[in-house]
Amino acid sequence: MEPPNLYPVKLYVYDLSKGLARRLSPIMLGKQLEGIWHTSIVVHKDEFFFGSGGISSCPPGGTLLGPPDSVVDVGSTEVTEEIFLEYLSSLGESLFRGEAYNLFEHNCNTFSNEVAQFLTGQKIPSYITDLPSEVLSTPFGQALRPLLDSIQIQPPGGSTVGRPNGQS
Repeated sequence: MEPPNLYPVKLYVYDLSKGLARRLSPIMLGKQLEGIWHTSIVVHKDEFFFGSGGISSCPPGGTLLGPPDSVVDVGSTEVTEEIFLEYLSSLGESLFRGEAYNLFEHNCNTFSNEVAQFLTGQKIPSYITDLPSEVLSTPFGQALRPLLDSIQIQPPGGSTVGRPNGQS
């Protein structure tokens, strides 16, 4: 029996604040944040991410965010591209519709974590998934919550993944 093909799975990590969070968080939040993280999963030669427009894809590093600030090796997967795209399509129609997006509770990092576990059984680093609760544990975070909850993030430069016109 032939061994299955293994495909590498990478987590692209972007600091949406471009270093401002590191400098300003001690003053504004009273605690150090290293960044405001946007993440995506790179597998099968494409980058996949979730935003207020739903699930999108682009060539790796192909959004207007440019190259990632860091790349985390999540592992490898036996999941073929065909099966993966089917999985994404079903996620895009259920858990990860664009209107389900929420900056704190259901964002790009929730998506990356879900997809990483599906592909490799591994979670993404906790410093990324813990960021919302870190911010909300501060008085400033609580005060800004209504504003922050209304923010929709959709990095420009990707194309929507899924079936055209919602047809199955």
